[in-house]
Amino acid sequence: MHSLSSLPPVAVLCRVSPKRRRLAAPGRRGTQIRAMRAVVQRVASASVEGRIVSEIGPGLLVLVGLHESDTDSDAEYICRKVLNMRLFPNESTGRGWDQNVMQKNYGVLLVSQFTLYGVLKGNKPDFHVAMPPQSAKSFYDSVVERFRKAYSPDAIKDGIFGAKMKVNLVNDGPVTMQLDSSASAK
Repeated sequence: MHSLSSLPPVAVLCRVSPKRRRLAAPGRRGTQIRAMRAVVQRVASASVEGRIVSEIGPGLLVLVGLHESDTDSDAEYICRKVLNMRLFPNESTGRGWDQNVMQKNYGVLLVSQFTLYGVLKGNKPDFHVAMPPQSAKSFYDSVVERFRKAYSPDAIKDGIFGAKMKVNLVNDGPVTMQLDSSASAK
């Protein structure tokens, strides 16, 4: 018979009661979720309504979730990957999944979405791993600026940080991709 301390970590996890295992599920305190998250949707059009209106025609709607441990390298990774995702067809060659948003000269609408880091505690959402609003505002602004510098200031639109907004979109495809900054981006 092995003692729990002599078993490999996976075996130890298997011996923990089901209730304790639930507490260690992904997204719970103490887990290693450490990535900026983006949900990227190829759209025919998208807009944000609130105090002001931002809208794009064809392009990408990007819902951006900021993790409490995100750094500039996470922002750089997400920006680079989103702008270079080959999600659009090339009409001249007939090849699908061949061109990125910049090659098509399309727009990008960025929307801060802290709920991407929500986990359910019972039936109630918990957002403890999302970046706190006081630091998230300036970090999100830096993400928007990074996209503008990497592509074109006129092509990048964004919503209102922290505001309750209505996001309208016509998903093209539909195409929706989830992207997390890699651990190597840290």
